[in-house]
Amino acid sequence: MPMSLRHIEVFHAVYTAGSVIGAAQSLHVSQPSVSKVLRHAESRLGYALFRRVKGRLAPTDEAHALFREVDELYGRIGSLQITARNLKRGGEGHIRLAVVPSLGLGIAPQAIARFRRRYPQVSFDVRTVHHSEILKVLYERESDIVVAFEAPPHPRLTLVDMAIGRVGLLYREADLPEAPEALDLAVLEGRDVIGIVGSGPVGALVSAEMETHGLGLAEVISVHTYYVAAALVRHGAGMAVVDEYTARSAIDDQIRFRPLAPAVRFRVQCVHLDDRAPSGATAAFVETLVQVFAEQGQA
Repeated sequence: MPMSLRHIEVFHAVYTAGSVIGAAQSLHVSQPSVSKVLRHAESRLGYALFRRVKGRLAPTDEAHALFREVDELYGRIGSLQITARNLKRGGEGHIRLAVVPSLGLGIAPQAIARFRRRYPQVSFDVRTVHHSEILKVLYERESDIVVAFEAPPHPRLTLVDMAIGRVGLLYREADLPEAPEALDLAVLEGRDVIGIVGSGPVGALVSAEMETHGLGLAEVISVHTYYVAAALVRHGAGMAVVDEYTARSAIDDQIRFRPLAPAVRFRVQCVHLDDRAPSGATAAFVETLVQVFAEQGQA
């Protein structure tokens, strides 16, 4: 016979806690209650889920296999709870915005400040997301829209182009004095390069360009965010290939940015679920974002 939801709950708790005592504490029930439900589950299944080894509970091979399915089920239940909570928080006067980290220090704050001067009654919830998280934050209603670079195609997603960005080199002026208006990737050969791990579509574009020209660069430092790369450039640890929006937040008297030649460009896109069109307030905010992107491009 199949396991009941109560069986699944107790099995998950015992497996995760590693003991009946820990499971009882996490479920806020008595130890005998946990033991009784666990025995009943094993009776229904027809095989043992745990064996006592040296005074401790050890999952059987069947339990390990079963837990993979149960843990996935718990993940979906957690997603359902998040969605239910976020539905309550949503509304016409509240915009839940997610942006890639490169837009979190410049474009997004500028657009939000401008929009709220015009619509002070609209509130915001703002978060940064990585490329791989786009569908998740939309599906769980953590965000109404995501602004990202080259968003992944998906049957449930609607992608709207907002701007075209450029990829370029971030460096200290002392390292490349009087550099031309655009730089070839070959300028990095023989230099210390700061690489970005898991840098998404922008990194993929750069990798393809390097492969096309047969370039092999020496990445002496690997980081996971563009802003850390920019900070390392500022302190003289090397040069980094970044998007122009990261660069704008890093440029100062010593730090410079030059786009690559030949040009490496990417699309900036607004993403929402196909069956959840943006509210009127969100749509108006998207128009403000487009204006800010256009102004930045002219600058």
